[in-house]
Amino acid sequence: MEKVFRNFCRKFYLKTGGYIPTRALNQHVYPGDFFQVRNGEIVVLGNIFRNGVIDQSDCRFGYGSKLNASLWSFGDGVSKPYSGRGSGHGPISGDFEYSKQILAFSGYGSFLFKGHDPESVKIMNWNELQQALIIRLTQVCYSFRELYVVNEIATTSDWTLVVAGSDSAELEIATDAENFGLTEIFGHHSSKTIQSKDIEFYHHESGRKPCFFKAKKLVIQDEKLEAFISEFLAQRENQDEWASEFFKYDFNHGSVNEVQAPPDTQASILDMLQANQLNPNTALLYFRWADANLDDVEKLFLNYGN
Repeated sequence: MEKVFRNFCRKFYLKTGGYIPTRALNQHVYPGDFFQVRNGEIVVLGNIFRNGVIDQSDCRFGYGSKLNASLWSFGDGVSKPYSGRGSGHGPISGDFEYSKQILAFSGYGSFLFKGHDPESVKIMNWNELQQALIIRLTQVCYSFRELYVVNEIATTSDWTLVVAGSDSAELEIATDAENFGLTEIFGHHSSKTIQSKDIEFYHHESGRKPCFFKAKKLVIQDEKLEAFISEFLAQRENQDEWASEFFKYDFNHGSVNEVQAPPDTQASILDMLQANQLNPNTALLYFRWADANLDDVEKLFLNYGN
């Protein structure tokens, strides 16, 4: 995902109670979609219902649950140096009045977002399905070691987002709707752009498109991680002494060889398992589900070469 959206995505997760926007808000996801994050991109690989991992009759959905609308209107680094009413004259419509507002942004990635009437569609009995999903997604149907499964999506009747590309970005908008409050111009369907400066993204979306979601991620059981780290550190002790005895070469051991656990312990423990140690009978000993969090939001902005 483009870096300019990083601030918005982080704030969106925190403000809305854990929902994550899809790439540039134009990628649709649905409950049951399973995906990986590759080079900052959400790569949807299938759906647990469409692909027959879970039978639809075994799942209960919650449709159209109302969400707290006050949490779906927020911004960061935005000021309104001007809000006012004006009048004009059109050759056909004659005299008219309009409301105008100028939005100023304090830096790259500053934004303003407004969504109306948010609702969710959710897998209600996730706890009943989670163990079967581990076994089937890692052993029986597929052999995933890293995976996310969408367990809830949110939609709005409409939403509007503007993201700044610099600290001098500005957006001037106006509407000629009658009896219109100045504070409500942004996000209203009648608003028109008068002029803009250094605006990276500005879009108004109508309709309930599924581009906000919550997900569960496949992680290693805590006790397996702890055991692996202990065994790894113990195995690496006295490595210099072993090397001196094994190799017919005089290595310089003047400095201390610092032993550290591998940075990606989640992947390392699975790579170090012996053949057939992980199987349908043992999968639940190694895997569990956890909520996708800000660490996973950050993955959307990690590209190869960074």
